[in-house]
Amino acid sequence: MNVVVNDKGQAIPTHVEHIGPEAFDKINDTQVRWLSGGAAMINSRGTVIMIDPVLEGFDMPLTYDPPIKSEEVKSINGYLVTHIDNDHFSRDTIKHTADVTETYHTTQYVAEVMREEGIPGIGHDIGDEFDVGDVHVKLTPAWHNWQNDSKKWGYRHWAKEDYCGFYMTTPDGTIWMPGDSRLLEEQLRYEEPDVILLDFADNGWHITFDGAVKLCNTYPNATLIPIHWGSVDAPDWTTFNGNPMKLAEAIVNPERLCVLVPGEAYTLKQKK
Repeated sequence: MNVVVNDKGQAIPTHVEHIGPEAFDKINDTQVRWLSGGAAMINSRGTVIMIDPVLEGFDMPLTYDPPIKSEEVKSINGYLVTHIDNDHFSRDTIKHTADVTETYHTTQYVAEVMREEGIPGIGHDIGDEFDVGDVHVKLTPAWHNWQNDSKKWGYRHWAKEDYCGFYMTTPDGTIWMPGDSRLLEEQLRYEEPDVILLDFADNGWHITFDGAVKLCNTYPNATLIPIHWGSVDAPDWTTFNGNPMKLAEAIVNPERLCVLVPGEAYTLKQKK
């Protein structure tokens, strides 16, 4: 299942597959890659989207290097960010890929921060829709404003709409990244996606394990690609330490759980 448990008790990927320049070429289907952490890359027939790439500059130790370096990124048509946390919004990555990025899409608040950094971020409200090439994207709600409980980060009021997920419709099917979020009733009422990029962290400001099982079983035919696990060398942090093997034991149709190693491609082909 591409999973091993290290000597600290963390479930981690068995290896990393390097992403080469060919991953950015025009193709005849849609490829989905986990970039490590909470990040993903999608190439839909040549339209390249990166969501929350953190390819450098993270302030915690990692269990492995990301599958691609910022300077190796060939092109990004849409750079999408779900929220401001630095394991999702990397200022170093966004600046060092600026020369090869066409557009930036995120929530209104994160777009303001991007523009302060000299990046032309486009802010959206929850429910807004936009296109990146032949990919149609809709912002979905998330609930992750943990900063309101923190003295360190309480310099502003953090609103729910500062965080989002992305529901993407490609020529080959639909892909949904709910983002870091407590489970919301709205998240259980969408048209079933073909692929879910699933944060299944058993943490009160994330979906929790039981919440992840409920979401997975609400969409029993969706391919599940686990993210937000096994990447950070922090064995005591529940936010980073889900175990896909345990998830497989708890959901219906466990054969649809597609545990990728970072950099590995899952191919989504148009249904006949």
